[in-house]
Amino acid sequence: MTFIAIVLVVLSGLIHSIWNLFTKKSINKIVFLWFCQWAAIIIFLPLFIIEVRTLDAVPSIGWLLIVASMVLHGAYVFLLAKTYMIGDLSQVYPIMRGTSPLLVPIIGVLILEESLRFQGWVGIMSIVGGIILIGDYKSKNRWKGFDRSILLAFMVGLMITSYTVVDKVTLEYFPAITLNQATNIGNLLALTYLTFKSNGIRQEWRVNWRTIILGGLLAPGGYILFLKGLEIMPVSQLAPMREIGTVFGTLMGIFILKESQGRNRILASIIITLGVILLAQ
Repeated sequence: MTFIAIVLVVLSGLIHSIWNLFTKKSINKIVFLWFCQWAAIIIFLPLFIIEVRTLDAVPSIGWLLIVASMVLHGAYVFLLAKTYMIGDLSQVYPIMRGTSPLLVPIIGVLILEESLRFQGWVGIMSIVGGIILIGDYKSKNRWKGFDRSILLAFMVGLMITSYTVVDKVTLEYFPAITLNQATNIGNLLALTYLTFKSNGIRQEWRVNWRTIILGGLLAPGGYILFLKGLEIMPVSQLAPMREIGTVFGTLMGIFILKESQGRNRILASIIITLGVILLAQ
C-alpha cells in the first residue's frame, strides 16, 4: 500500500507540472484557469454524482472544513494566476512548490499528531535544498528589491500548505472526488469576476480550448491522485514527495519553454530525488 501511495503522489507531481506549464503558456492566466474549472466540473460530474449518492450524513464540522477548503483553493488559484502573469516558470515554480514541504511536515507532526523519522526530516531538507538550488537564488539581482513575483510565489506556497492540511482533515468527512469537486467550484467563484472583467474569454477559448479541456482533466485528476495517496499515508510524508514535480517543471522549462538553465539544475534534481527516496523508506 505504501508503494501505491508513493506512485500516486509522484504521478500527481508530474501532472501538476504539466498543467502549470499550460497555464504559463496561456494568453490570459485568469481566464484560462477559469475555463479549466468549468472543464473539471463537467468532466468529473458523473463520478461526483455517484459518490454523493453513497455519502453518509456529514456533521457540521465537516461542512465547515469543506467550505474552508473551497476558500483556500480559491485564494490559491487566484494567486497562481497573478504569479504567472509576472514571473517565469523556472523562477516561481520552485518557490511555490518549495514552501509546502518545509511547512506541511511540521504542521503534520505538531497539529495532526503524525510521526516522522529522522531520515524523513533529512529527506525533507534535501528536497528543500534542491528546490532552493533550482531557484537560482544566487543569480544576479534575483533578490534585489524582493521581486513581487517571488512574494506572490511564497503566498501561493502558503496556500498550498494550508489547503493540504485542511484537505487531509476534510477527507475524514468527504471522499476525494467530492472534495475536489467542491474546490473546483471554489476556484471558479474566485476567478469569475476578473474573468468577465478581462474581456478575454473568446480569445482564450479560441486559441487554447484543447489545453483548457486537458487542463480541466489534469489539474483535478492529479490532485485526486494525491488525495487518494493521503488516504493511505500521512500528509507529512506524502506532501514533500509531491514536490518532485519541481524537477519535471524544470525540465519542461529547459526543453519546452527554452528557458536558460545552469548545471546546478541537474544537481538540484539529483538532490530532490535523493530526498524523495529517503522519505519513501
